[in-house]
Amino acid sequence: PIQTRTPIVLAMAATTLGHLAPGRVALGVGVSSPIIVGQWHGLPFRKPLAHMREAVQVLRLALSGERVNFEGEFYRIKNFRLSLPSTPVRIYLGALGPKMLELAGEVADGVLLNWLAPETVGASIRHIETGARRAGRGLGDLEIAAFVRTCVTDDEAPARQWLARDITGYAIVDAYAEFFRSSGFTTEVDAINAAWKAGDRAGAVSKISPRVLDGLGVIGPAEFCRERVAQFAKAGLTMPVVMPFSPDADPRPSLLRTIRSFP
Repeated sequence: PIQTRTPIVLAMAATTLGHLAPGRVALGVGVSSPIIVGQWHGLPFRKPLAHMREAVQVLRLALSGERVNFEGEFYRIKNFRLSLPSTPVRIYLGALGPKMLELAGEVADGVLLNWLAPETVGASIRHIETGARRAGRGLGDLEIAAFVRTCVTDDEAPARQWLARDITGYAIVDAYAEFFRSSGFTTEVDAINAAWKAGDRAGAVSKISPRVLDGLGVIGPAEFCRERVAQFAKAGLTMPVVMPFSPDADPRPSLLRTIRSFP
């Protein structure tokens, strides 16, 4: 989150990594949520769109290797300069809502999406394209990536239960709840939040329907998983990011199986 790590800290870390792995570093930044920023870190969460725009501006200046003097609403920087030579670093924005997606299209090198079904990829891409056009760019100027939670398994029930719990943890966060509603899962999200607010945690998880699990996760044999992930690319992603998960107490064998299923 940009609230917990200043652009200067991020620029120094990314530059160090850039020297260790030249040409391979992508720096992902996001605004997180009021829960994580405000409740966990005790920091203000305000004007996330303006904050992100300014953070990317400062990052670009810092990563250039030139001396940085900057006066903005969120950052005031005097006489900073990287001690290492600058190295190419791509900036990816974690984006969810329409305005942040547009900002990603306008100022970023890539965008990292989350909790999409292939059927809803197009809606996000349209917002990205709007921002790109505003900056005189096209979709071809950006990497469009998304996490795809995947578990290659012959026993789907435990994996589906694990995924249901994971989705529930996001569905009770306002920004994600709104996003899930816009993706067509209003009935489930409302039921989850009603149960959660009533203190019924297990009941909240039980409100995750099969269509939510099938839309937001990929679970099953290797061939099925590969075909399903390929649908994300066909929907417009330039980089589906397989995010392996496992319900097992020792997750390593299962995680490796999933990773090895995508050579």
